[in-house]
Amino acid sequence: MASYKAPLTDVKFLLNEVFDYPSHYQSLSNGGEATPDMVDAILGECARFCENTLFPLYQSGDEEGCKLVDGGVKTPAGYKEAYEEYVAGGWQGLSSLEEYGGQNLPASLGLMKQEMMGTANWPFSMYPGLSMGAMNTLQLHGHEDQRQTYLTPMTEGRWTGTMCLTEPQCGTDLGQVRTKAVPQEDGSYRVTGTKIFISSGDHDMAENIVHIVLARTPEAPKGTKGISLFIVPKYLPDEQGNPGDANGVSVGALEEKMGIKASATCTMNFDDARGYMVGEENKGLECMFTFMNTARIGTAIQGVGPAELSYQNALAYAKERRSMRALSGKKEPDQVADSLMYHADVRRMLLTQKAVAEGGRAMLYDAAQFADHMVCAYIEEDEKQADQYDDKLGFLTPILKGFLTEMGYEATNLGMQVFGGHGYIKEHGMEQIVRDTRIATLYEGTTGIQALDLLGRKTLLMTQGGAVRDFTLRMSNFARKHLGDKAVRHYCWRLLRLAAQWNWLTLRLMVMARKDRDMVSSAANDFLMYSGYVYMAFMWARMAVAAQQGLRQGGAQSEDFYRAKLATAEFYFERMLPRAQGHAESMLSPSETLMKLDNDHFAFDY
Repeated sequence: MASYKAPLTDVKFLLNEVFDYPSHYQSLSNGGEATPDMVDAILGECARFCENTLFPLYQSGDEEGCKLVDGGVKTPAGYKEAYEEYVAGGWQGLSSLEEYGGQNLPASLGLMKQEMMGTANWPFSMYPGLSMGAMNTLQLHGHEDQRQTYLTPMTEGRWTGTMCLTEPQCGTDLGQVRTKAVPQEDGSYRVTGTKIFISSGDHDMAENIVHIVLARTPEAPKGTKGISLFIVPKYLPDEQGNPGDANGVSVGALEEKMGIKASATCTMNFDDARGYMVGEENKGLECMFTFMNTARIGTAIQGVGPAELSYQNALAYAKERRSMRALSGKKEPDQVADSLMYHADVRRMLLTQKAVAEGGRAMLYDAAQFADHMVCAYIEEDEKQADQYDDKLGFLTPILKGFLTEMGYEATNLGMQVFGGHGYIKEHGMEQIVRDTRIATLYEGTTGIQALDLLGRKTLLMTQGGAVRDFTLRMSNFARKHLGDKAVRHYCWRLLRLAAQWNWLTLRLMVMARKDRDMVSSAANDFLMYSGYVYMAFMWARMAVAAQQGLRQGGAQSEDFYRAKLATAEFYFERMLPRAQGHAESMLSPSETLMKLDNDHFAFDY
């Protein structure tokens, strides 16, 4: 059986010694109550909930799965009770506005909560996670009546939310959306259409489910310019704001999936269902990006969380399992064989997992500070500052989602490999982590879509390389600041060279794309992975600096902890960062290597 322990020591190291979250929180208009003691209490209580309630349901939920019973989804045993405990703990409204029932704490605390929950039980965490995206969309784009009607019960956790984009004929290409919304005399709309792959589309854990639906009005322009956004509740609210009459919303099917089986993935039918427009007509996609970006950052956690969970269990197994003798001589002569920990290749796998989990967590916590500033700017109605932080976070979002989910999937496969044949057996839980993680590179935009967004939209089209210049300036300023420290100087020089190379690669691609538009698509994946490796290198350098300071000045953690951080940073720079150079070389290869083979010549026997 697998096990889980919340990595609070690492979390506190990041919060207090790497990113100085105490000072960060005091700089926020909603951060006054996020004192170190309060943050420790919240994280400690969240850890207990995740370890004692959520994780014990992880494997059993996979075995039982969701079931479609009498037209509704029944979640696995224990899920409804766990959700009731989640609601009673006030977790859903942790980072939401007080006027709608929230606690008005910084958004980053919600992300830290979500990371622990996602590591302990990702399928469960998707139910409240989807709600957070719907809540953010309504908070930013809904009018006050809609916020009072829907946002308050969702913040309290009594109602949940979904995002309904995909249809049978279209996934990423939302310009093909066919769902119709016909205006009514009372200002509402009648929504008709079918949506597929709807996470948390139906379940038995909440009073009501609020669907956020993309649809077209009758005279809407074709393509993405003609899409509007609508609230379509499962039950229409009555005059007291409680769930009333059933709306024209039903579950058409429940998908049978490779993983995350305890998370309901539904085909949803809207049959003349009453809906209410959010934001302006034909501006639905712009509003929906609030939801999508929230979901993409949330999905990035599904790279970090499974890497952490798989690492914890692989490490425990490697310490106990004995096989052969170490090549350098017997290490445990009293035992029949040496522990797997004495074999260099096993250590390579474990260190890769550790580097991904801890480096990815640092990337998330770094980006979360931008999210905090962006949310505060929206609350304070400082549109200019909100847009600035939105742009910074927007550049990082595809890197976080694309790179971390790819690396997380690699890490879970390595964890399964450490177990050998036992990793393939269900009882150990390692194969479930692999299955559950595979979807992360697919939903909320595949890695290829994230790569196109990063290179084509965020880097070349919107900023003409400015986003890369801004990020590498931050990285370079950090490196120059610490060049005088002999212990970390080699990391700083590497960062400076990487910053220069990243800008040079961006310029080269910009020039090449002017003559060959296919270059953007052919280079995008390599550009994203290169960007991810460099970003993670920046984070490992920051952690190395903090660890050195902890050793010299007597930090809050043990000397062994700091030395382990330094050893892992060295592993990352020497063993993993070199991968970036392969991506750098590959991204500059002409698109002809991908495009010249005739479609009919890919195969000759079928």
